[in-house]
Amino acid sequence: MIVSSDQLNSRRPVPSDLMGTLTIEKKRTSKEDASKSTLLASPAHIWSSRISWTIAFYLFLLIALFQTLVLILNIDKVEQQKLAQVREIGRAAIAPVLSASVTDMLTSPASNEGVQRLLNNTIVRGMTIYNNQLDLIKSYGEPMALVLMDQNSLGKTFRTANGDSYEVVYRGGDLGRPYVVTAKLDSSKVADELNSFIRETIIVTFILSGLATSVLMIAIGKLLLEPILFMRENLMAASREPEDPKISPSPFDPRNEIGSAIAIAQKLIRQNADNIKRIKSAAEDKIHKLAYYDTLTGLPNRTSFLQTLSECLRAGTDNEIRRYAVVALDLDHFKDINDSMGHNVGDAILRGVGRRLRMALPDTATVSRTGEDEFAVTLPLNTDLNTARDVGARILNVIRNEPFKVFNEAFQVRASVGVATFPDDGVDPDQVLKNADIALNRAKEEGRDTIKEYSEDFDRVVQQRFQLLRDLRDALEQDQLTLHYQPQLDLKTGKIIGSEALIRWWKPDNSKQGGTYISPGEFIPVAEQSGLIVPIGEWVMREACKQARLWQTEHGMKDVRVAVNVSAAQFSQSDIVDFVRKTLKEVGLEARMLELEVTESVFMADINHTIQTLQNLHALGVELAIDDFGTGYSSLSYLRQFPIDRLKIDQSFIRNALNNQDDAAIARTIVRLAHSLSLKVIAEGVETREHELFLLEEGCDEVQGYRYSKPLPVADFVKFTTSYDGTLDSFDRKMARA
Repeated sequence: MIVSSDQLNSRRPVPSDLMGTLTIEKKRTSKEDASKSTLLASPAHIWSSRISWTIAFYLFLLIALFQTLVLILNIDKVEQQKLAQVREIGRAAIAPVLSASVTDMLTSPASNEGVQRLLNNTIVRGMTIYNNQLDLIKSYGEPMALVLMDQNSLGKTFRTANGDSYEVVYRGGDLGRPYVVTAKLDSSKVADELNSFIRETIIVTFILSGLATSVLMIAIGKLLLEPILFMRENLMAASREPEDPKISPSPFDPRNEIGSAIAIAQKLIRQNADNIKRIKSAAEDKIHKLAYYDTLTGLPNRTSFLQTLSECLRAGTDNEIRRYAVVALDLDHFKDINDSMGHNVGDAILRGVGRRLRMALPDTATVSRTGEDEFAVTLPLNTDLNTARDVGARILNVIRNEPFKVFNEAFQVRASVGVATFPDDGVDPDQVLKNADIALNRAKEEGRDTIKEYSEDFDRVVQQRFQLLRDLRDALEQDQLTLHYQPQLDLKTGKIIGSEALIRWWKPDNSKQGGTYISPGEFIPVAEQSGLIVPIGEWVMREACKQARLWQTEHGMKDVRVAVNVSAAQFSQSDIVDFVRKTLKEVGLEARMLELEVTESVFMADINHTIQTLQNLHALGVELAIDDFGTGYSSLSYLRQFPIDRLKIDQSFIRNALNNQDDAAIARTIVRLAHSLSLKVIAEGVETREHELFLLEEGCDEVQGYRYSKPLPVADFVKFTTSYDGTLDSFDRKMARA
């Protein structure tokens, strides 16, 4: 946290002993900073850096290379100087040996004794004397390679390959005598002297290079390396603690380029620290807002709502427990608005609901959006609103009273409301909100657009439903589900033409019977709400197809099809066409032996998807039927577009047809409608001979019901089918014996 000087001054005075401690700490910090700056500027610190050694290496190498180049360029010159010295020594030794009194130019001017002393005591190893006309007079000592043939030969010299001897020509002017002498001189020491010169030069070169490098490094270190290392320390401090970098004041003059660069760098470091603090603070605020607030409406989300509710509940005292209403709100059929009008309209309505709730409720209320179209409200109960139901009623009226106007269109929105009360319905925030949600679900189940107060009975029902769902999952995994089959007959011929596969659940328990049957009317709705109906439906279809195939191969029932009910979730959520194709192929069952029964409500959910799916199924050869026809709300204009094979009259119309003229008229109309569309009609729920006669009179094609047989286990169905003699009279005889 950043504290201003005004804030510091406004606080209480610091005690004197603490002030003294602070002063000592401040001095200590100043000394540490000064020491640190001194350390940065010290030669030891400079020479400990890699850049210093790199610069020193390259400087030393550059100077050494320069000196070496000078040595290479001068080595020949030095060698010639050494040879010139040898020549001069030889001249000085030979000149005294030559006599100036000899007048005969064909006689040697040197005595044998003198020459012998010359060869023994000097560097001269041999010599040849010529007169001015280059006539050979006499040779002494070691033979020579150098021979004078003409005047052009006078400037020649010769040195052996190993450098031990050096042959030169001395003219008369060199010797002060009228003779020309070629001499072979000992030059073996020249190579040693030259090598010594090279070694000395190299040593001097290294010494000079080291001295020059040191001088240059001192200058570069002072002017360049110290500032660079200081800036490096600043940057490292900024990288270690970017929000609060510990950087020392710059000791370098900001008026020059390097000092100015350091000042700019320090300014950028401080600006970066300030920016990081601001960005971090803004990010924390953004994260907090994302974590605790809904981005669409700006309302608190479920997490924030529970925190606020928890704080409100803790605000009460032992002597006075404040009561709060907790309301859960869900917009009715909001998905239809999104699907038909688009999410822009839906989002605008959600924002409008949030605004209305905030404006209509007191400031003490907390309004939050807890789901896609769900809101939650908590409000302390007082004299104006003294029950949770009163709060719920006000919220419901806020939604109902006036349509929501979006893009110049009015939308009448309805809502379902569930209410709970703290502490009556729970002392934990999660529990109270959960109970309000349970009441909300009951309101939706009972027709929507209403209010329901939480009751413990609701919770028990929910728990029972969850337990039933868990048991149903176990039943699917542990093969507790079975299929029973109810025969379907041709009404005119009495022939068994099919069966409907009906699921049964035998749930084992500790009773004397070892278990009990769970009614499909009890567990099928739970399976549909949870989505478990999809795997259950796939299991039913697979088992029914396997059984139909076994009837053909083992019992000779070649023309008995099997009818399977397809749920809305299975029809819309899964790839039912691909599943049916694979199942038929795996089982080896002809497609015509499978009939899929789908209710009207499934057809009307998505007409385009329905038509395409039905056409794909029909292309496989599967038969299609509309189950419970007449109880839904399908349009006849769409009915003729569906590639279906039969209509199935709901059993409620057949059961009441003999006593209710309206039901009889509906059944009659369905038969005629189907025949006009070239469809067959099957009636379920046929229980008596009178029902049968009524359907015969109306021209119904097929029937099923308790008049013929109840749904049977596999073995009983096979026994029933194989023992059936093909006449309807047999049913009457069986009924009479029963």
